[in-house]
Amino acid sequence: MVAGLFIVIARGNLVKKLIGLGIFQTSVYLLYVAPGKLIGGTAPILDPAFKVYSNPLPHVLILTAIVVGVATLALGLALVVRIRESYGTIEEDEILAADLAAGGREE
Repeated sequence: MVAGLFIVIARGNLVKKLIGLGIFQTSVYLLYVAPGKLIGGTAPILDPAFKVYSNPLPHVLILTAIVVGVATLALGLALVVRIRESYGTIEEDEILAADLAAGGREE
């Protein structure tokens, strides 16, 4: 989790920031799914033979989070392409310098 967060904060390349975001998201998925599984637990199907059940809710929520994460990554990549077309670079410091040189106005 810390590695992904570090990449997002420390890197200036927008694609590298998106990769760091993906690493961070994956670590959060693992953080939520791991406690959802109980050792010896079964699927929550009521049966007198089973006494310990695993909670399926974390797995369902993370499945939804994965779909949202893929959509977020796709949108981020699309924005990087548009930024590259407008500024000619995907380096954050060069984009900020170009904005300052233009006086903060759109071209």
